[in-house]
Amino acid sequence: TSVAVYSEADRDAPHARLADDRCYIGASEARHSYLAIDRIVEAALQSGAEAIHPGYGLLSENAAFVEAVNDAGLVFIGPSAAVIARMGDKISARRSAAENGVPVLDGTATFANSTEAQAAARELGFPLIVKAAFGGGGRGIRVVRDESELSEALASASREAKSAFGHGAVYLERYLERSRHVEIQILGDRHGSTVHLGDRDCSVQRRHQKIVEEAPAPGLPDELRDAMRTAAVRLASGVGYDGAGTVEFLVPAGAEGFYFLEMNTRLQVEHGVTDLCTSIDIVAQQISLAACAPLPVTRPDKSPRRPTLPPRPPPTCTAAWSRRPL
Repeated sequence: TSVAVYSEADRDAPHARLADDRCYIGASEARHSYLAIDRIVEAALQSGAEAIHPGYGLLSENAAFVEAVNDAGLVFIGPSAAVIARMGDKISARRSAAENGVPVLDGTATFANSTEAQAAARELGFPLIVKAAFGGGGRGIRVVRDESELSEALASASREAKSAFGHGAVYLERYLERSRHVEIQILGDRHGSTVHLGDRDCSVQRRHQKIVEEAPAPGLPDELRDAMRTAAVRLASGVGYDGAGTVEFLVPAGAEGFYFLEMNTRLQVEHGVTDLCTSIDIVAQQISLAACAPLPVTRPDKSPRRPTLPPRPPPTCTAAWSRRPL
């Protein structure tokens, strides 16, 4: 049985109509609803829910939210608070990637002030990219090609990150021109097993928002593809990851090597592409893994490109939609 939470703006949204039950949690502005941890936990308790799925964004990578869910005696459908804190923080994630033998681009930590940022930018060199230290989805990102653009880029990226994720910290990273963006979908259980579900190319973007997803990523040398998949599994295993997640890489023009970009410690909107390519329902797997079920696949480094996980059951969309017609 599903219970949807919704804000004033989403009273008539499809997810609120299609759920078995629904709870109003506040005004349209996210900080009064979808970012209000206490309201979401209260809604879960009042509805009799046993677990909370955090969705795609907002609090889905917020360690404090995970702790609040657990403290209320509920199950968080996703990784632990400790892993989210480690990998949801892009600075810590870069450090973890390096520790697990995954290549990373030159970059910085966060800054105390703009003077520190300008000094670090000069040392790093241009072009560079200003990135939100928390969150994802292309928010809080600005490309800077010379020093005159830096101050405004820092301020605007920080504002956007604060609005979207509740945290305005940013950092700098070397910017690769004309690089490809390839992501590896992974699943990990609470028994030490990790698998990948192949890769997706999401290089076609507008303002750092993904427009086209293609799986598997076209035109990659097999050796490079296998190396990225292996690196993703190694990183996820190394940090004790459980649940669904995505390890993202940049591939320079010419496909010579790859660099760690970030790890999304959550379900991504684009997971449906992998669902269709593998016949695996990733959300169903998330729920199963949160219930401490083991993955039925071992030796992830040897897993086929079409993983041998159980296929998802036949779709029941017709019944669901006819129950609450739009």
